[in-house]
Amino acid sequence: MRTPSETDTTDGVLAEQLLRLTRRLHRIQKRHLEPLGITPAQSRLLRLVAHDEAGLPPRMADLAARLEVVPRAVTTLVDGLEAADCVRRVPDPANRRAIRIELTETGRATLRRLRNARTDAAEEILAPLTAGQREVLGGLLNTLSDAPAERHC
Repeated sequence: MRTPSETDTTDGVLAEQLLRLTRRLHRIQKRHLEPLGITPAQSRLLRLVAHDEAGLPPRMADLAARLEVVPRAVTTLVDGLEAADCVRRVPDPANRRAIRIELTETGRATLRRLRNARTDAAEEILAPLTAGQREVLGGLLNTLSDAPAERHC
């Protein structure tokens, strides 16, 4: 059985390893997305717009909530994607004060290229792992991703 200080040290090392991996993943992903003229944040927003479950294009406020950012950040992302003709703002049929964001044909084509870039980035990150190690890692990541958030007061 490990002592509390050993657990703290092990957890600290794991946390640092996860942070380093996250930074590396971000750098590699950014490098693969750069030729497309899309940032990782814009990529995430495009995927959210494309996979909206409600059947209607998502509202700006919904995107902000799902991205866990302030609405102004979504406005900046949408502005950039709109300038690239990937999305367009459309009025909400039920609420004329609300704006919805929908994909354009250019946006759909960009999403296809993004998927390929993301696959290439993932392959670069995972290249050192065997198929079995990838399977184990996937299970571990699912466990961590699906764990309920612990609340601290």
